[in-house]
Amino acid sequence: MDDLQALIAFAQRHPRLLVITGAGCSTAAGIPDYRDENGDWKRQEPMRFQLFTGSAQARQRYWARSMLGWRTMAGALPTAAHHALAQLERAGRVALLVTQNVDGLHQAAGSAAVVDLHGRIDTVCCLGCGVRSPRRALQEELMARNPDWQGLDARSLPDGDADLESLDFAAFDVPACPHCGGLLKPDVVFFGESVPRERVADVRAALARADAVLVAGSSLMVYSGYRFVEEAVAAGKPVAAVNMGRTRADPVLALKVEAEVGAALNALAATATRLEQALATRA
Repeated sequence: MDDLQALIAFAQRHPRLLVITGAGCSTAAGIPDYRDENGDWKRQEPMRFQLFTGSAQARQRYWARSMLGWRTMAGALPTAAHHALAQLERAGRVALLVTQNVDGLHQAAGSAAVVDLHGRIDTVCCLGCGVRSPRRALQEELMARNPDWQGLDARSLPDGDADLESLDFAAFDVPACPHCGGLLKPDVVFFGESVPRERVADVRAALARADAVLVAGSSLMVYSGYRFVEEAVAAGKPVAAVNMGRTRADPVLALKVEAEVGAALNALAATATRLEQALATRA
């Protein structure tokens, strides 16, 4: 049995899957990932919460890079992997989709039962009053306040970042919250922050209902996602992964498929849909 047949057989034995996705689902949309096939950082570690809140210069650097990097995120479209997972949900095979990505592409593809574990980059929150607002509105203000930065050429980095180095960010004008004057932050979980408890509780409740876990396009090197694999294994539920390269869960996986995630999930979704249609015909 080849890897794709093994994946299909795994899903047929375990019809209700908790799906955990990562950056590998979005690289085909032009959004770079953080890690190489060995699970190591490709570049320096992302922004930490303590640095963002404690340093005005760090915030200027972050928002300057984000103003340019937002173009990639705003223009990204769902990939084959996103569409396949939405199709699997429509076939009744997904108990919950838990994504470590912040790009919103699963919902754009039609998935409804989604937990954005690390938040959404298309939303901005105020650390003072808690008001949330669309990232597009902040983008317009950033560009209006900093017109000289718009023409800079910068390579796209993960999660709406851009490669701007050796520049003086001191003149970059970062707006404050229009409601209270507080600090504005992307509504994502930075390193050093905790995932909100209600999201963790939602995932655990879905895991209790699921037959197995499917990891798609993630090395699981960040513990916030890996812990659900640990909990599944402790509960006696098998875990399969579709990922190019090493994952943190390799020693405990029931099945590992090293294939392009979109192609593998397409094969899985097509089989699930055909089975659903056959059952409906018999009924």
